[in-house]
Amino acid sequence: MAPASLSPSRAGDFMQCPLLYRFRVIDRLPEKPSPAATKGTLVHAVLERLFDAPAAERTAPRAKSLIPGQWDRLRETRPEVVELFADDPEGERLAGWLVEAERLVERWFTLEDPTRLEPAERELFVEAELDSGLRLRGIIDRVDVAPTGEVRIVDYKTGKAPRPEYAEGALFQMKFYALVVWRLKNVVPRRLQLVYLGSGDVLTYDPVLADLERVERKLLALWEAIRLATQTGEWRPRPTKLCGWCDHQAHCPEFGGTPPPYPLPVTLPVRAAESESGAQGRMGPG
Repeated sequence: MAPASLSPSRAGDFMQCPLLYRFRVIDRLPEKPSPAATKGTLVHAVLERLFDAPAAERTAPRAKSLIPGQWDRLRETRPEVVELFADDPEGERLAGWLVEAERLVERWFTLEDPTRLEPAERELFVEAELDSGLRLRGIIDRVDVAPTGEVRIVDYKTGKAPRPEYAEGALFQMKFYALVVWRLKNVVPRRLQLVYLGSGDVLTYDPVLADLERVERKLLALWEAIRLATQTGEWRPRPTKLCGWCDHQAHCPEFGGTPPPYPLPVTLPVRAAESESGAQGRMGPG
């Protein structure tokens, strides 16, 4: 189906590799669950549920005690994650994986004090439509609101903090969320905060209106590129070192694969339609 909205992850997909975006959004090719991503989902669920308890009871032991129940719930709602440990009959790998999740949860207590936090929102779905008609959507891990009304957007990351030269890329998701909040509430969040449980780092950024306006312009340009690729059926692969982790190599021309038949109507660009040779069947850029 044709894309109708943009999230931070899908925007990231297109910037990383337009063909990956196509495989995920238009073709909806299945992907295997990964241990790292599933662990992140589990830890996020534990940190969200911990705030159900009274402030004084938000302790590390209490948080760790939530892990087995949240793992059971994850297996019920997403049965495919059971495949991760299908070749682990004794449960040794699963036990080690759960211990790693415990360590990430424990580390959070060295970075923030949940007994002093009362989130206004947890796992908050947000969606805003820009003047252009583009719909932006996403899920914010946590929103804190100070008594004075200042908003802080918090996101948990179970990996390690990026090197300083890559910090801007890491902040893109947070600025995306800040833009949506601004468009919805006419409030520029006071602080954006990334909590890296894998390395024990906290990355913060205090945005200003000009930041959000720049992000909006970037997203509009990105959406225009997505719209053009959707119409023409031309989705350019962009090889990087991340290709090694891609589930879709069998369908990728860079690895000798063939993409599935394009499921949407194709409209040739004007320059191609006017050309005698045309551009039908071409996968490369125009």
